[in-house]
Amino acid sequence: MAGLLVFLAWLTSVSAAAERELLVSAAVSLKEPLQEIGLHFRQRHPDVKVFYNWGGSGALQQQIEQGAPVDVYVSAASKQMDELETRGLVLPETRRIVAANRIVLIAPSAFQSALTSFKDLTKSEVKQIAIGNPRTVPAGQYAQDILVSAGLWDALLSKLIFTESVRQALVYVVRGEVEAALVYATDAQSAGAAVRVAAIGPEGSAPLVRYPIAVIKTSQQTALARAFVDLAVSEAGQQILKAHGFLPPPKVLAR
Repeated sequence: MAGLLVFLAWLTSVSAAAERELLVSAAVSLKEPLQEIGLHFRQRHPDVKVFYNWGGSGALQQQIEQGAPVDVYVSAASKQMDELETRGLVLPETRRIVAANRIVLIAPSAFQSALTSFKDLTKSEVKQIAIGNPRTVPAGQYAQDILVSAGLWDALLSKLIFTESVRQALVYVVRGEVEAALVYATDAQSAGAAVRVAAIGPEGSAPLVRYPIAVIKTSQQTALARAFVDLAVSEAGQQILKAHGFLPPPKVLAR
């Protein structure tokens, strides 16, 4: 009996050792498609368990700079990836643009105000507007660019609520806690009937929303991390992203 227990303990330790882990640190707006891509990755690499760390791109960048054990990083803007690359913290040859997106203005479906444009945000019935914190959340920076371009930033500043992620801004609208928010089009799609899109960010009012992906230099699973990046930018990965409302990366911005 004692021998059997020893054998079972040994077998358990061997199985645990055989299962490798991959940590993907990614912008929360990519949560659903990256989880699905992870399932496909698991089918191809059954001995690998994929873990995720979701958050605002700036906060995730800071974690990597502080030595967090990340294998793959995906941000919602080039700025964060550029800074990590400048510091020598990513493998530059693995860097790709995995998807694109756009900013939209949303309101709770139950909110009956005639909110049909960004200019309507100045109406008295619009009391609070949620956007990501422009300092750390790319969606917030894009939102600021749009409002500045429209000449509305200063007029709306007292109404703005800054959130730690774009998903938090979305939740405020879903719960009816604010009258409006600026989020990604894919976030609005994920919320279904709970929100309505009032306006789309005008072309040229903000930089194109693009998501760079790369392998972190300190990864202990470099080959697997590269394989995950390759899957995300492959036709199979792109089909998953498209199904969730993401736009394909422009060919001129493939990196």
